[in-house]
Amino acid sequence: MQAAQFLSRLRSQCGADSALLIGVDLVKAPEILEAAYNDPLGITSAFNLNVLNHTNMLLDSNFSISDWQHVAFFNTEQSCVEMHLEARRPVMVQWPGGERAFAQGERIHTENSYKYTRHGFTELLASCGFGDAVCWSDDAQRFLVCYARAI
Repeated sequence: MQAAQFLSRLRSQCGADSALLIGVDLVKAPEILEAAYNDPLGITSAFNLNVLNHTNMLLDSNFSISDWQHVAFFNTEQSCVEMHLEARRPVMVQWPGGERAFAQGERIHTENSYKYTRHGFTELLASCGFGDAVCWSDDAQRFLVCYARAI
């Protein structure tokens, strides 16, 4: 798990008197999470599709944003929202020295946004060397902020 690797690396760089202040997104009903990542204004969609602009810039490729659509859904088993870009039609993408065909409906997995329970996250902190966590949440239990000391 990348979160554990990140927190463990962070802990290895901390001194004995260090502490961590960190915020995480808590698990919510799938329909709430999916509505947030498929927002009606299309903000998340634009953010996700912008990956193609950056890829074009970095690789001199020819992704056309109009050929792709944003797809986001909650993966209950992994406790994360997955974001994908899905080909609207068959697409051929080219770059210097190569090319790749994408079938209609084929997806590029662009992001995982993990969600935690309070107990699960404080256990993760402890397993990575941060203990005595004090945590706060909003009234609806949507988000969590934790202060934990390096142990």
